[in-house]
Amino acid sequence: MLKSIFSRPAVIPGPVQAIIVGLGNPGRQYEQTRHNTGFMVLDRLAETLGVKIDRLKFKGLCAEATFGGKKVLLLKPSTFMNLSGQSVIEAMRFYKLPPEQVIIVFDDISLAPGHLRIRRKGSDGGQNGMKNIIYLAGSDAFPRVKMGIGAKPNPEWNLADWVLSTFSAQEAKNLSEAIDHAIQALELMVQGKTDEAMNRFNS
Repeated sequence: MLKSIFSRPAVIPGPVQAIIVGLGNPGRQYEQTRHNTGFMVLDRLAETLGVKIDRLKFKGLCAEATFGGKKVLLLKPSTFMNLSGQSVIEAMRFYKLPPEQVIIVFDDISLAPGHLRIRRKGSDGGQNGMKNIIYLAGSDAFPRVKMGIGAKPNPEWNLADWVLSTFSAQEAKNLSEAIDHAIQALELMVQGKTDEAMNRFNS
């Protein structure tokens, strides 16, 4: 029998070797907002890999995939940004993975749209989702890809309003290119080549 063109690609057997987490808020009203850039990266990655992030588990939506020669879990927490750690810690405990094997993708207001920054570990940088993950894990040793969303155009703007705003057409174009670079970086990071990813894509 011919394999259905709609069937999902085979995932290599064995345990999940890494988790890639994209941070954001669930719900259509948040879909294209700056704070959901982590979700956007995971959606593009899933599309590239031919999988759908639609399995309900770990207080989020997830999918298993083969990426960079490894079996990975793609995870989008459904807890809302400020409680992202609840989802991440649950998945980490289930697969018995340390922070070093859990890559977090999230938005960063200190970088312009189109720029990204890769780090092996570090502080939350004021990002509430990352803050909750570090707090619940008791560790900041999570490799991360920080996606630029731009600073507030006016210091008097409310930060929550800014991160929940949408991108301009030019910003969206710049972001789309950065998402492609983020996916290439993530593949290197999954393979243990974080230094190479930093050298190639940090901007």
